Amino acid sequence: MRFAKLALAGLLATSLAAFGISAIAQQPATSPAAEQPTPPADAQPAPTDTPTMAVPAPTTETVPAQSAVIAPAADASGGHGGEEAAGGEAHAAGGHDLLEPVGGWPHEGYFGTFDQNQLQRGFKVYSEVCSVCHGMKLLSFRNLGEQGGPFYDPRYPNPNDNPVVKQIAATFTNQIPTVDPDSGDMIASPAKTSDRILGPFANDIAARAGNGGALPPDLSVITKARHGGAGYIYSLLMGYTPPPAGLTVAPGQHYNAYMPGDTSASWAGDPRHKPPGGFLAMAWPLEYAEVTFDDGTASTQEQMAHDVSVFLAWAGDPKAVARKQMGAAVIPYLLLLSLLVFLSYKRLWRNVEH
Repeated sequence: MRFAKLALAGLLATSLAAFGISAIAQQPATSPAAEQPTPPADAQPAPTDTPTMAVPAPTTETVPAQSAVIAPAADASGGHGGEEAAGGEAHAAGGHDLLEPVGGWPHEGYFGTFDQNQLQRGFKVYSEVCSVCHGMKLLSFRNLGEQGGPFYDPRYPNPNDNPVVKQIAATFTNQIPTVDPDSGDMIASPAKTSDRILGPFANDIAARAGNGGALPPDLSVITKARHGGAGYIYSLLMGYTPPPAGLTVAPGQHYNAYMPGDTSASWAGDPRHKPPGGFLAMAWPLEYAEVTFDDGTASTQEQMAHDVSVFLAWAGDPKAVARKQMGAAVIPYLLLLSLLVFLSYKRLWRNVEH
């Protein structure tokens, strides 16, 4: 009788845990965001307060106001002054801690989540600044409207029906190459929600020709491919500093204190104290970038670097939050099930000597 009660209690507990899976593994609530842009005329959605972002506009190349955070400067001895170190185990190839923005990285950890407003800001930085050279060919426009994405709207379970995602795809800077049915020539046409987010170049040869021989990497999984993840991207964007005296920078190259590399060949000083970091062909993309965020957030260089780093972290693993939340429900369920199995074993074999 006691065993039957115990088994019934165990089954009830596991049933409640299973029911809790669907309750826990829900998309976290987000804070109010910017006003939703006007969708295309054919969509005609109902009024909504769902956080969205206006369609990116072309970037203007005017010098922005002084940022509140100055990128750290490397000294001649190889040190790195003025940085806010992460204090973790992630290190750039230069041999020092990666930078960490104020507030850290809330999306990391076992229960970390993404802020939808920040993802929208990060996508706007990507679309207005990074997409000039870089594509995200492993990500489709419809992914932006999936649960957990920057433009998720619960009224549109199918992200292909999301009018904001449709508008972003149709007006995105880099269009999709297609064949003209009349002439057979390759033409560029507006993207659909099912299309991948491509870069501006037709192929790698064209990309190298347009960038002095350097090939801009695809950013789809850049945070997975680089040690440090979002912290590396943030440090790289904030690591453009004037080269220290004695360091020769070749034409077309730019010194970055967080770029993996070796500066010893260009260093005229003591080889034991060479500057950290390395050289890359990409100039500081945020130096003259002016991005207006729809939620009113100040678009400082630090803020833009922070937001686009978080967006790229989401793009590299769009299902990360859902997987974490599912695990938070499944693990307690498995523990309860294990306890029930153990008690059943003890009950069934109680009179058998081992």
